[in-house]
Amino acid sequence: MISTCIIGASGYTGAELIKLIVHHPLFSLDACYVSNGSADSNKPIGSVHPQLSAQTDLVTIALNPDDLVQMAEKFDAIFLATPHEASHDWAAALSGKKAKIFDLSGAFRLQDAQVFESFYGFKHEHADILSNAIYGLAEWHADAIKTANFVAVPGCYPTASLLAIKPMTEADFIDPAVRPVINATSGVSGAGRKPSMTTSYYEVSLQAYGVLGHRHTPEIEDYCGTQVIFTPHLGQFKRGILATITMRLREGVKTSDIQQRYEQHYANQPMVRLRDSWPKIDDVANTSFCDIYWKFDEDSRYLVVSSAIDNLLKGAASQAIQCANLVFNQPTETGLL
Repeated sequence: MISTCIIGASGYTGAELIKLIVHHPLFSLDACYVSNGSADSNKPIGSVHPQLSAQTDLVTIALNPDDLVQMAEKFDAIFLATPHEASHDWAAALSGKKAKIFDLSGAFRLQDAQVFESFYGFKHEHADILSNAIYGLAEWHADAIKTANFVAVPGCYPTASLLAIKPMTEADFIDPAVRPVINATSGVSGAGRKPSMTTSYYEVSLQAYGVLGHRHTPEIEDYCGTQVIFTPHLGQFKRGILATITMRLREGVKTSDIQQRYEQHYANQPMVRLRDSWPKIDDVANTSFCDIYWKFDEDSRYLVVSSAIDNLLKGAASQAIQCANLVFNQPTETGLL
């Protein structure tokens, strides 16, 4: 068995990681850590996450940062379901040891440290780790992930957006004069478990936020290779993301060309489902799939693509498991279907 631990086990993503690893045929969940001083420390997992009662006997452990080096030599894999600042500060102690690191924060997704600082609000101090981190979009970067020691697991909005856009950018089908427009709506779980008036279920209606400045914009642009207009929205539902992307394509691109590109790349990717109708969030909630459907107007050359994922699974925990499967030489879907 492959020995694993989770740092940040008390959050929503931590709960999903616990569930997936406990039922994984090859991974052994051997420890669950929470921040030092957390009200959830020294509690049975079933007490912190009642839905996980009777699925594991583990008790949460308050993390002592002085133990990180020892942990990195003890475990085969460490999953960081932590804030950006924590992942950033702890990465040096964890990197270069026995454990493969899977960071679900945004601390190591952007390769440009200056861009990182402007969008995340603090200076990046680990340029060496940043330059060696592999972006974990499993359907597109599998070869690099397989040999990675440190994987930066993509954000939830970028996952939904990139899986829809990349077949077109990789084929150079997008008209360079017109930026793709991404309108995406997430459930309230995307903001994490910590209570906030802005994400309280009673307070949420449907609202755009982070307009023309959201930190996921440079991440999307870096990995699809084109500038975009990205507008996230917060919806009054618990989990899931629906992204609708409008792209203008080059002259001469036909409907059959688009169909060929999507089928060619995703035919052997079991976690992406090419649909025959517009997907909805209920289709993917509590699953590890990304559902995609599109329509093209050859006269105006506009392509509209809808992409639906569960933000806590395909947008976080199950994508981290896909990456871990690849690192440990397993099929990407192991433990997810």
